[in-house]
Amino acid sequence: MVTLISFIILLGILIFVHELGHFLAARIGGVGVLKFSLGFGPKIFGKKIGETEYVVSWIPLGGFVKLLGESGTEDLAPEDEKRSFFKQPTWKRLLIVLAGPVFNFLLAIVIFFIVYMYGLPNLVPVVGEMARDSAAQASGIVAGDQIVSLNDQKIRYWDEIRPVIAKSGGAPVKIVVLRGEEEKAFSVTPKLSKTKTIFGEEEESYLIGIAPAGKTVIERKNPFSAMLSAFEKTWEISKLTVISVVKMIEGVISPRTLGGPIFIAQVAGNQVREGIIPFILFMAVLSINLGVINLFPIPVLDGGHIFFYLIEMVTRREIPMKVREISQQIGFVVLLMLMLFVIMIDIERLNIKPVNDVLKFFK
Repeated sequence: MVTLISFIILLGILIFVHELGHFLAARIGGVGVLKFSLGFGPKIFGKKIGETEYVVSWIPLGGFVKLLGESGTEDLAPEDEKRSFFKQPTWKRLLIVLAGPVFNFLLAIVIFFIVYMYGLPNLVPVVGEMARDSAAQASGIVAGDQIVSLNDQKIRYWDEIRPVIAKSGGAPVKIVVLRGEEEKAFSVTPKLSKTKTIFGEEEESYLIGIAPAGKTVIERKNPFSAMLSAFEKTWEISKLTVISVVKMIEGVISPRTLGGPIFIAQVAGNQVREGIIPFILFMAVLSINLGVINLFPIPVLDGGHIFFYLIEMVTRREIPMKVREISQQIGFVVLLMLMLFVIMIDIERLNIKPVNDVLKFFK
């Protein structure tokens, strides 16, 4: 029950924020909005306020905003022509469509900003285990030493260490540690070592062979630092999402790492049990993923519309309606196949033997 409720809340908020972007951009741009729907299919309930009908539907796997004259084929009264989406300049239509993904990114930024202000546990730069014959061990550093600075750069948290080591390019690094309350200085020459990326690919990087002791403190940022970190984290996750898709296409990572609604529901339920902070952080990551994926140039998605509008702005010619319709149909089929694929993966993860036996026929 917790899993189901958390999934509905999570998906509802993400869909609402995405469609709210389209809704507000249309209203600000002077375009009429006929329907604001959370979900697809038959409606559970709805209410009409002004010209807009606000609806909650049974299938919670998306949502939409129906705009006045968005298809360009409706017969409109002369007074409604100027409020028609299709009659707007191309740049304005592009911005209205773009607003959905932008609002997903803004949601993530707001969440990260609040959480960074509230405080998150961060590793203290205290040395724990060391690799045998490591550069740090050879220089005289021992477990329990607290790293105070690297190359005269003050170190407060463990995650600040690696970038300085990597930037050294293998040159000796001056490390000051705190040891029974006495500062000691060491010169450590990083070794070029083979490591693996989060995608399992081998890479070479400079390391000194130390691991954290595991001690943490709550790090709270001031408003300026929190906002800066929120933008940085949103950009980092966005970039990682795009790279993950590219790596999947290249065959570096398996498509079976994808997660569908069942997987998302399970993770959401687990995060709720961990506490509200893990849950809303998961929401932020998912919101970024939704924003990035919606920008892919696939018809039906926002990115497909944006792609067409960009072509129109460059060529100064409208794309024929027939081309739009065919591309929309192809895009819908692609998305449907992808959804079925991730749902099959989700079901397989449940590890129910009779179900797995059936799924073998589809592999």
